[in-house]
Amino acid sequence: MQVFRLNKINCVLVLAGLLSIPGSALAEVAEAANVINIAPIVVTGTRVEQNSFDLPMSIDVTDAEQIQEGQLKVNLSESSARVPGVVINNRNNPAQDLAIQIRGFGARSAFGVRGVRLYADGIPMTMPDGQGQTGTFNLDTASRVEYLRGPFSALYGNSSGGVVQIFTKDGEKEPTLSGGMTFGSYNTQRYSLGFSDSGDGFDYVVNANSYSSDGYRDQSDTRRDTLHGKINFKINDDTKLTIVATALDQPDNEDPQGLDAKQLKADRKQAGTGSELFDTRVSRSHQQAGATLEHQFTPDDTVRLMAYYGLRENEQYQSVTVGAQRNDLQGGGVAVIDREFGGADVRWTHKGNIGENAYSVTAGMNYDRMEDDRKGYENFTSNRALGALPSGVDCSNVANAVVCGVKGNLRRDEINTAKNFDQYLQGEVELSKKLTLSGGLRHSKVSFNNDDKYIKDTAYREVNPDDGGSIIFSETTPVIGAIFKLTDAVNFYANAGESFETPTFVEMAYKPTGAGAGLNFDLKPAKSRQYEAGVKAMLGSNTLLNAALFKIDTDDEIVLQQQSGGRSVFQNVKSSERKGFELSLDSKFDNGLGAYLAYTYLDAEFSSDFRACRPFSGGQTACNINATPSFPAPPGNPTGNSGGELIKSGSDIPGTFKQTLYVEVSWKYEPMGFSTALEARANSKTYVAFKPQYGKADGYAVAAWRGGFTQKVNNWKFNEFVRIENLFDKNFVGSVRISDLNGRYYEPAPGRNWLLGLNASYKF
Repeated sequence: MQVFRLNKINCVLVLAGLLSIPGSALAEVAEAANVINIAPIVVTGTRVEQNSFDLPMSIDVTDAEQIQEGQLKVNLSESSARVPGVVINNRNNPAQDLAIQIRGFGARSAFGVRGVRLYADGIPMTMPDGQGQTGTFNLDTASRVEYLRGPFSALYGNSSGGVVQIFTKDGEKEPTLSGGMTFGSYNTQRYSLGFSDSGDGFDYVVNANSYSSDGYRDQSDTRRDTLHGKINFKINDDTKLTIVATALDQPDNEDPQGLDAKQLKADRKQAGTGSELFDTRVSRSHQQAGATLEHQFTPDDTVRLMAYYGLRENEQYQSVTVGAQRNDLQGGGVAVIDREFGGADVRWTHKGNIGENAYSVTAGMNYDRMEDDRKGYENFTSNRALGALPSGVDCSNVANAVVCGVKGNLRRDEINTAKNFDQYLQGEVELSKKLTLSGGLRHSKVSFNNDDKYIKDTAYREVNPDDGGSIIFSETTPVIGAIFKLTDAVNFYANAGESFETPTFVEMAYKPTGAGAGLNFDLKPAKSRQYEAGVKAMLGSNTLLNAALFKIDTDDEIVLQQQSGGRSVFQNVKSSERKGFELSLDSKFDNGLGAYLAYTYLDAEFSSDFRACRPFSGGQTACNINATPSFPAPPGNPTGNSGGELIKSGSDIPGTFKQTLYVEVSWKYEPMGFSTALEARANSKTYVAFKPQYGKADGYAVAAWRGGFTQKVNNWKFNEFVRIENLFDKNFVGSVRISDLNGRYYEPAPGRNWLLGLNASYKF
């Protein structure tokens, strides 16, 4: 069922109508210019604090109230639906980080974030190869999260189809102790404790929280403990030092995996095939610290230095059958990564005037490096030596003492190193009081090196060759934009630019079957040309409107090509395109009433033919697009080939949504400290693979309600809230696993569920 009937023609007409507001109406709007302050101040767009209303780009903010009020404060997905063009679905899978889409970038990600840059207080959370995670984002201490979309994202380098940046609040003026507890469905519990203070030349905030839940589905227990802190030092009137540190501990978070269509229909709460048998789970830890030193040499010249360092450990148990692991090319069912990462950034900002017209320019460079000690182990143990396990043996085989879900023999051992060295220039100049020109240029050099230490001629039937190798990608990405101030309350803007996305280590790790060993040097970065035009306007005295049209043409889109011997191989598709429309309306009325709407139309499709794997059937576990298919798999050969097929130009990019909608109506009654809101969210259908016949997640519309009270008693402040998700108990798929060749595409969302929260703070 298609939830919405609007099409792209409707969207164009809507924007055309907005651009043709009559002069008399604009005059009335101009009188309301004094309320433009509801447009937030942002940094991500230009690296200089500016009002988002005056920037020639699409950039939106979720503030502390929207992130925290009536929320669990665990995932960005709780508040991101307010931002048009952004899709962050709650996977309800504690073992997998959130996947983020911005205008269709990032849709291919099977885990974590791809194609979108992540930052925390100016420190990169995206690695040099383009992979990132949001699990370390601390929402208790967040002052805001900024979402930058469109061409100006490219000024952040590799994999910047969009930028998401979280900012930690500054310390309170008075010593403040705060704490909270939240309880909910599925034995959900969250506890938080924080302290904040300031003194002569410094302020700080620190927070510790613990989250646990049994989860909606079987095999989905989770626990996540985090510690986060920030301290600001005002060394003198011209110099400021900020130190930020974060720690995460997430032990044995279970992985329910995806369901196929039959499993979804039979029992939405069940774990996926093999999840319980192999005890699929993830343990991870993360520690990171960074420092930023900012010095103002003159009233017009500022230099900023930033450095950071961190460690991350990840151990994941997967449901790879014992039989499939007998192929010597298999890297095992237990993936272990020990990561060391860090980097530095230096930039200079100058502000000045040319006559009566102001200008600013920022020039800088940054270096980032990551090193992964990556190992793979069999996810079973046996009394047989490596390579001596008979064919057809699986879990619980008594004769061979096979035990699954435990770490066994080493099957992969390599060192992955990626680093980048970038230089960038960005600035803006007022050509007149009405017209401002902005632009920038970035040069990026990204290098990859794999040192393979597991090269064996084993007792299995194949040889594990040397998969080592090195490659360097280099790209220059320009962007230019302009904003025209028609009145004090109506701005038109347009921009254009280029961006690029290298393959990650996971995507580059292996060559196609028969192509030999080593990194897949045939896999190229995806390169995009982005165009955007929009309007920002104050309507009346209380409503802020943002609307934008965009078009993106991409060469060498990265997609899955084949899977064999436990090795996923990726390829480039010659061309793809994304085009669409975004609209948001934010209204603040009298008597505490508020209304908000965010709508996105996105048409994302491949614009050239390519070949890709058919999903497995009949017990197959491998695909070689150039080999003859075998349906079903031959007896005694669990690696029967599913073969390849032609994907025609015009096919939808799987995982993208044609239409998304978020609506919220809120009310605050200050005399009683009462606040409440009704939220509605809707997504259209999305396909799960390159061809529609392999399945889709149906469109859906769900509602949520929240309400709470706040009291102030002397130095105390108390808050209580209730939240009910999925009010009408709809069955829907919360997220999908794109192009899962086993057909286990679906991650179902919970039915009706609730949260109860109690918070308190005390000012000394």
